[in-house]
Amino acid sequence: MKKVIIFLFLAIFAIGSIIFVPIVYDYFTARSYGSEPVELSEEDTRGKATFAGGCFWCMEAPFEYIEGVHDVVSGYIGGEEVNPAYEDVASGETGHVEAVQVIYDPSMVTYEDLLEVFWRQIDPTDDEGQFVDRGAQYSSGIFYYDDEQKQLAEESKRELDQSGRFDAPIVTRVIEAETFYRAEDYHQNYYKENPVRYNFYRSNSGRDEFLDEYWEEDEREYTVSEPDDDDIAFWRTYEKEDEETLRNQLSKIQYEVTQEDDTEPAYRNQYWDHYEDGIYVDILSGEPLFSSTHQYDSDTGWPSFTQPIVEETIVEEDDWGLLGRRTEIRSAYGDSHLGHVFNDGPEPTGLRYCMNSAALNFIAKDDMESAGYEEFLYLFED
Repeated sequence: MKKVIIFLFLAIFAIGSIIFVPIVYDYFTARSYGSEPVELSEEDTRGKATFAGGCFWCMEAPFEYIEGVHDVVSGYIGGEEVNPAYEDVASGETGHVEAVQVIYDPSMVTYEDLLEVFWRQIDPTDDEGQFVDRGAQYSSGIFYYDDEQKQLAEESKRELDQSGRFDAPIVTRVIEAETFYRAEDYHQNYYKENPVRYNFYRSNSGRDEFLDEYWEEDEREYTVSEPDDDDIAFWRTYEKEDEETLRNQLSKIQYEVTQEDDTEPAYRNQYWDHYEDGIYVDILSGEPLFSSTHQYDSDTGWPSFTQPIVEETIVEEDDWGLLGRRTEIRSAYGDSHLGHVFNDGPEPTGLRYCMNSAALNFIAKDDMESAGYEEFLYLFED
């Protein structure tokens, strides 16, 4: 009996540690992370949409799985305080709301599609918060960046209100966007990085029960409209060849790196000390991966970058070896092994994307437009 009691105590302690200790740690260390404004340059042709729907942990995933969405960032908007910290926003002191900013390709997904996805994540009749999270800091809202977004958002809201789907009026605000601040790093991709805590929170929040009540299963899984074939970037339509074709297409080292997860020799590869202006793309699919604007000398003998061009083309996978777990980086469309990412890089990200030259092809800045990468020339604007 004594052993059973000890076992139960240890089990409860372990479960509590998994769920609650990291949350407490996150709360008391929030100020050490800080937050920064997120802005796109005028030359950036990508679209930007910002939505508030309560806890931003639950709002990232629905948008990240849409083809044509480059990135979804958790953050704060609507308040006057500069660089707000999570603990202050969560307490309601700053006037900000938790929100997500969606960076997307307008040729692949429309703003109207994003609005439809948004409505299927929230309770638009609640003006005092969202589900278990109460207070104005968790209220829902659509933050528009121009007159077109305002018109589309108001029209979408009006149609939903008139549809009679809900038992109460739609109270979600449609307001002009102000500065959007990126939340602390530990909030980004929370559903991926902390699945146990995320699922525990979500399953007890009441969100899914509400959505299941008001939306049929096929309606919850909203499918965005298909773009015209002429508008789809060529690398998004890449289909991987068979093994024999790849062996004939690639050199020996290129095949071993991209298809067999090998690593090329340090200091004896094409791009380890290459710093010409341009972008690096997947050697097979041509999808854009990294830019010289984010490249730096890591003293490792491999080309290194602080961040990818767009999150859409990068896939992270656990790589377990004799030295423990590492994070492997693969290309999304080409499914090529590229390298690994480490947490010992410089500012502003603190990351080191250590890549294999054999997996990359370099496109010089002067050749980007003719090669079909005109949309990324904004990276080289002052």
